[in-house]
Amino acid sequence: MQRKTIDVAGTAASYLTAGDQGPVVLMLHGTYWSRVWQPVIDDLAGAGLRPIAVDFPGFGRSGGELTVADASIPALADWTAQFLRALGVTDPVGVAGHDIGGGVAQHILVDGKIKVSRLALVNAVMFDSWPVPGVARFRDPEVAAATTTEDVLEARRKSVITALARSTTEEEIAEYLAPWADPRVARSWLALAGAAYSRYTMDIVPTLRESTTPKLLVWGEDDSFQRVHHAERFVKEIPNASLIRIPAAGHIPMENDAKAVARALTEFFV
Repeated sequence: MQRKTIDVAGTAASYLTAGDQGPVVLMLHGTYWSRVWQPVIDDLAGAGLRPIAVDFPGFGRSGGELTVADASIPALADWTAQFLRALGVTDPVGVAGHDIGGGVAQHILVDGKIKVSRLALVNAVMFDSWPVPGVARFRDPEVAAATTTEDVLEARRKSVITALARSTTEEEIAEYLAPWADPRVARSWLALAGAAYSRYTMDIVPTLRESTTPKLLVWGEDDSFQRVHHAERFVKEIPNASLIRIPAAGHIPMENDAKAVARALTEFFV
Protein backbone atom coordinates (compact mmCIF):
# COMPACT_ATOMS: atom_id res chain seq x y z
CA MET A 1 0.00 0.00 0.00
CA GLN A 2 1.27 3.44 -0.92
CA ARG A 3 0.13 7.00 -0.45
CA LYS A 4 0.35 9.04 -3.64
CA THR A 5 -0.52 12.58 -4.67
CA ILE A 6 -1.87 14.03 -7.91
CA ASP A 7 -2.80 17.56 -8.92
CA VAL A 8 -6.54 18.15 -9.37
CA ALA A 9 -7.37 21.66 -10.59
CA GLY A 10 -4.39 23.09 -8.76
CA THR A 11 -4.90 21.19 -5.51
CA ALA A 12 -2.83 18.24 -4.32
CA ALA A 13 -5.16 15.25 -3.93
CA SER A 14 -3.80 12.48 -1.69
CA TYR A 15 -4.88 8.87 -2.04
CA LEU A 16 -4.03 5.39 -0.80
CA THR A 17 -3.58 2.69 -3.39
CA ALA A 18 -2.00 -0.69 -4.02
CA GLY A 19 -1.20 -2.32 -7.33
CA ASP A 20 -1.34 -0.54 -10.65
CA GLN A 21 -3.47 -2.90 -12.73
CA GLY A 22 -6.90 -4.46 -12.62
CA PRO A 23 -10.37 -2.95 -12.33
CA VAL A 24 -10.39 0.33 -10.42
CA VAL A 25 -12.34 0.47 -7.16
CA LEU A 26 -12.76 4.10 -6.11
CA MET A 27 -13.18 4.34 -2.32
CA LEU A 28 -14.77 7.42 -0.79
CA HIS A 29 -14.71 8.51 2.85
CA GLY A 30 -17.21 10.64 4.73
CA THR A 31 -16.70 12.55 7.98
CA TYR A 32 -13.43 10.66 8.58
CA TRP A 33 -10.75 10.29 5.87
CA SER A 34 -9.09 7.64 3.69
CA ARG A 35 -7.66 6.00 6.82
CA VAL A 36 -10.96 4.10 7.18
CA TRP A 37 -10.13 2.03 4.06
CA GLN A 38 -6.55 1.22 5.04
CA PRO A 39 -7.30 -2.21 6.62
CA VAL A 40 -8.72 -3.65 3.38
CA ILE A 41 -6.68 -2.06 0.57
CA ASP A 42 -3.93 -4.69 0.37
CA ASP A 43 -6.45 -7.53 0.29
CA LEU A 44 -8.35 -5.89 -2.56
CA ALA A 45 -5.15 -5.42 -4.52
CA GLY A 46 -4.17 -9.01 -3.80
CA ALA A 47 -7.41 -10.12 -5.43
CA GLY A 48 -6.48 -8.33 -8.65
CA LEU A 49 -8.28 -5.04 -8.07
CA ARG A 50 -6.82 -1.52 -8.13
CA PRO A 51 -8.17 0.19 -4.99
CA ILE A 52 -7.92 3.98 -4.85
CA ALA A 53 -8.98 5.59 -1.55
CA VAL A 54 -8.90 9.36 -2.03
CA ASP A 55 -9.02 12.17 0.50
CA PHE A 56 -11.48 14.89 -0.49
CA PRO A 57 -10.01 18.43 -0.64
CA GLY A 58 -9.21 19.73 2.81
CA PHE A 59 -9.45 16.24 4.33
CA GLY A 60 -6.84 13.74 5.41
CA ARG A 61 -3.60 14.40 3.55
CA SER A 62 -5.09 16.32 0.62
CA GLY A 63 -4.46 20.03 0.13
CA GLY A 64 -7.08 22.67 -0.30
CA GLU A 65 -9.94 23.66 1.93
CA LEU A 66 -13.67 23.06 1.57
CA THR A 67 -16.34 25.69 2.00
CA VAL A 68 -20.01 24.87 2.59
CA ALA A 69 -20.66 25.62 -1.09
CA ASP A 70 -18.23 22.98 -2.36
CA ALA A 71 -18.74 20.44 0.43
CA SER A 72 -22.19 19.28 -0.66
CA ILE A 73 -22.71 15.78 -2.02
CA PRO A 74 -23.21 17.00 -5.63
CA ALA A 75 -20.11 19.22 -5.44
CA LEU A 76 -17.97 16.40 -4.07
CA ALA A 77 -19.27 14.09 -6.80
CA ASP A 78 -18.17 16.66 -9.40
CA TRP A 79 -14.74 16.90 -7.78
CA THR A 80 -14.43 13.11 -7.82
CA ALA A 81 -14.99 13.10 -11.58
CA GLN A 82 -12.14 15.62 -11.90
CA PHE A 83 -9.93 13.40 -9.75
CA LEU A 84 -10.50 10.38 -11.99
CA ARG A 85 -9.80 12.44 -15.10
CA ALA A 86 -6.52 13.57 -13.53
CA LEU A 87 -5.61 9.91 -13.00
CA GLY A 88 -6.48 9.14 -16.61
CA VAL A 89 -9.18 6.67 -15.60
CA THR A 90 -11.80 6.42 -18.33
CA ASP A 91 -13.09 2.86 -18.03
CA PRO A 92 -16.11 2.07 -15.84
CA VAL A 93 -15.12 1.89 -12.18
CA GLY A 94 -16.40 0.19 -9.08
CA VAL A 95 -17.31 2.73 -6.40
CA ALA A 96 -17.38 2.12 -2.66
CA GLY A 97 -18.58 4.75 -0.22
CA HIS A 98 -18.48 4.95 3.56
CA ASP A 99 -20.54 7.34 5.69
CA ILE A 100 -21.24 10.57 3.72
CA GLY A 101 -18.92 9.18 1.06
CA GLY A 102 -21.69 6.66 0.47
CA GLY A 103 -24.03 9.53 -0.28
CA VAL A 104 -21.48 10.88 -2.76
CA ALA A 105 -21.21 7.41 -4.29
CA GLN A 106 -24.98 7.20 -4.79
CA HIS A 107 -24.96 10.60 -6.47
CA ILE A 108 -22.10 9.53 -8.73
CA LEU A 109 -24.12 6.50 -9.80
CA VAL A 110 -27.13 8.54 -10.86
CA ASP A 111 -25.51 11.68 -12.31
CA GLY A 112 -23.72 9.80 -15.09
CA LYS A 113 -20.47 11.82 -15.03
CA ILE A 114 -18.56 8.69 -14.04
CA LYS A 115 -19.30 5.27 -15.53
CA VAL A 116 -20.05 3.03 -12.55
CA SER A 117 -19.89 -0.73 -12.98
CA ARG A 118 -20.85 -1.64 -9.40
CA LEU A 119 -21.70 0.26 -6.23
CA ALA A 120 -20.84 -0.76 -2.67
CA LEU A 121 -22.09 1.13 0.38
CA VAL A 122 -20.43 0.54 3.75
CA ASN A 123 -22.35 1.95 6.73
CA ALA A 124 -23.31 4.80 4.44
CA VAL A 125 -25.81 7.63 4.66
CA MET A 126 -28.98 7.09 2.63
CA PHE A 127 -32.57 8.22 2.43
CA ASP A 128 -33.16 10.53 5.44
CA SER A 129 -30.81 8.64 7.77
CA TRP A 130 -28.54 11.63 8.22
CA PRO A 131 -27.09 13.90 9.46
CA VAL A 132 -26.78 12.62 13.00
CA PRO A 133 -27.29 15.31 15.68
CA GLY A 134 -23.57 15.63 16.36
CA VAL A 135 -23.06 16.72 12.75
CA ALA A 136 -26.35 18.56 12.14
CA ARG A 137 -25.70 21.15 14.82
CA PHE A 138 -22.83 22.57 12.77
CA ARG A 139 -25.24 23.58 9.99
CA ASP A 140 -25.92 26.62 12.14
CA PRO A 141 -23.37 29.19 10.88
CA GLU A 142 -23.06 30.76 14.32
CA VAL A 143 -22.23 27.39 15.91
CA ALA A 144 -19.67 26.65 13.21
CA ALA A 145 -18.07 30.10 13.53
CA ALA A 146 -17.70 29.66 17.28
CA THR A 147 -16.12 26.21 16.96
CA THR A 148 -12.33 26.06 17.34
CA THR A 149 -9.87 23.51 15.99
CA GLU A 150 -9.61 22.14 19.53
CA ASP A 151 -13.40 21.75 19.65
CA VAL A 152 -13.33 19.79 16.37
CA LEU A 153 -10.54 17.57 17.67
CA GLU A 154 -12.48 16.78 20.84
CA ALA A 155 -15.68 16.04 18.93
CA ARG A 156 -13.80 13.89 16.42
CA ARG A 157 -12.07 12.02 19.25
CA LYS A 158 -15.41 11.01 20.74
CA SER A 159 -16.74 10.05 17.32
CA VAL A 160 -13.70 7.94 16.42
CA ILE A 161 -13.82 6.04 19.71
CA THR A 162 -17.51 5.29 19.19
CA ALA A 163 -17.07 4.40 15.52
CA LEU A 164 -14.21 1.96 16.16
CA ALA A 165 -16.50 0.00 18.49
CA ARG A 166 -13.62 -1.87 20.10
CA SER A 167 -10.79 -1.33 22.52
CA THR A 168 -8.11 0.90 21.06
CA THR A 169 -4.89 2.68 21.96
CA GLU A 170 -4.03 6.33 22.26
CA GLU A 171 -1.60 5.85 19.39
CA GLU A 172 -4.37 4.63 17.07
CA ILE A 173 -6.72 7.42 18.12
CA ALA A 174 -3.96 9.96 17.52
CA GLU A 175 -3.38 8.54 14.03
CA TYR A 176 -7.03 8.99 13.14
CA LEU A 177 -7.14 12.49 14.62
CA ALA A 178 -3.83 13.80 13.20
CA PRO A 179 -5.24 15.62 10.14
CA TRP A 180 -7.75 17.63 12.20
CA ALA A 181 -4.96 19.28 14.17
CA ASP A 182 -4.55 21.45 11.07
CA PRO A 183 -7.04 24.37 11.31
CA ARG A 184 -7.59 24.17 7.54
CA VAL A 185 -8.73 20.55 7.84
CA ALA A 186 -10.87 21.35 10.86
CA ARG A 187 -12.60 24.10 8.87
CA SER A 188 -13.14 21.68 5.97
CA TRP A 189 -14.82 19.24 8.35
CA LEU A 190 -17.09 22.03 9.58
CA ALA A 191 -17.92 22.84 5.95
CA LEU A 192 -18.85 19.21 5.28
CA ALA A 193 -21.08 19.25 8.35
CA GLY A 194 -22.57 22.55 7.23
CA ALA A 195 -23.52 21.01 3.87
CA ALA A 196 -24.99 17.82 5.38
CA TYR A 197 -28.59 17.72 4.15
CA SER A 198 -30.55 14.53 3.56
CA ARG A 199 -32.32 16.06 0.55
CA TYR A 200 -29.27 15.09 -1.47
CA THR A 201 -29.98 11.41 -0.91
CA MET A 202 -33.76 11.69 -0.84
CA ASP A 203 -33.92 13.49 -4.19
CA ILE A 204 -32.12 10.68 -6.01
CA VAL A 205 -34.26 7.82 -4.69
CA PRO A 206 -36.54 7.73 -7.77
CA THR A 207 -33.51 7.38 -10.04
CA LEU A 208 -31.95 4.75 -7.78
CA ARG A 209 -35.18 2.75 -8.03
CA GLU A 210 -34.69 2.64 -11.80
CA SER A 211 -31.03 1.65 -11.63
CA THR A 212 -29.98 -1.82 -12.77
CA THR A 213 -26.39 -1.43 -11.56
CA PRO A 214 -25.41 -4.15 -9.04
CA LYS A 215 -25.27 -2.80 -5.50
CA LEU A 216 -23.83 -4.30 -2.32
CA LEU A 217 -24.31 -3.04 1.21
CA VAL A 218 -21.73 -4.10 3.80
CA TRP A 219 -22.82 -3.15 7.29
CA GLY A 220 -21.42 -3.26 10.80
CA GLU A 221 -24.45 -4.49 12.74
CA ASP A 222 -23.64 -2.51 15.89
CA ASP A 223 -23.36 0.90 14.21
CA SER A 224 -25.00 3.57 16.37
CA PHE A 225 -24.64 6.30 13.72
CA GLN A 226 -26.10 4.58 10.64
CA ARG A 227 -28.23 1.75 11.93
CA VAL A 228 -28.62 -1.45 9.99
CA HIS A 229 -32.36 -0.97 9.44
CA HIS A 230 -31.49 1.74 6.89
CA ALA A 231 -29.54 -0.84 4.91
CA GLU A 232 -32.44 -3.29 5.20
CA ARG A 233 -34.78 -0.65 3.79
CA PHE A 234 -32.38 0.06 0.92
CA VAL A 235 -32.23 -3.54 -0.27
CA LYS A 236 -36.03 -3.75 -0.12
CA GLU A 237 -36.65 -0.60 -2.15
CA ILE A 238 -33.68 -0.39 -4.54
CA PRO A 239 -33.23 -3.06 -7.26
CA ASN A 240 -30.19 -5.32 -7.61
CA ALA A 241 -29.11 -4.65 -4.03
CA SER A 242 -27.96 -7.15 -1.42
CA LEU A 243 -26.77 -6.85 2.16
CA ILE A 244 -23.88 -8.48 3.99
CA ARG A 245 -23.99 -7.93 7.73
CA ILE A 246 -20.76 -7.82 9.76
CA PRO A 247 -21.52 -9.03 13.31
CA ALA A 248 -19.99 -7.26 16.32
CA ALA A 249 -18.87 -4.37 14.13
CA GLY A 250 -19.53 -0.65 14.39
CA HIS A 251 -19.57 2.30 12.04
CA ILE A 252 -16.16 1.44 10.55
CA PRO A 253 -16.47 -2.36 10.10
CA MET A 254 -13.10 -2.44 8.32
CA GLU A 255 -11.62 -1.88 11.79
CA ASN A 256 -13.59 -4.70 13.40
CA ASP A 257 -13.36 -7.48 10.81
CA ALA A 258 -11.16 -6.37 7.93
CA LYS A 259 -11.03 -9.84 6.39
CA ALA A 260 -14.82 -10.17 6.24
CA VAL A 261 -15.23 -6.72 4.69
CA ALA A 262 -12.39 -7.29 2.21
CA ARG A 263 -13.84 -10.66 1.24
CA ALA A 264 -17.27 -9.16 0.66
CA LEU A 265 -15.87 -6.35 -1.47
CA THR A 266 -13.51 -8.50 -3.52
CA GLU A 267 -16.18 -11.08 -4.29
CA PHE A 268 -18.44 -8.25 -5.41
CA PHE A 269 -15.98 -6.24 -7.50
CA VAL A 270 -13.81 -8.97 -9.05
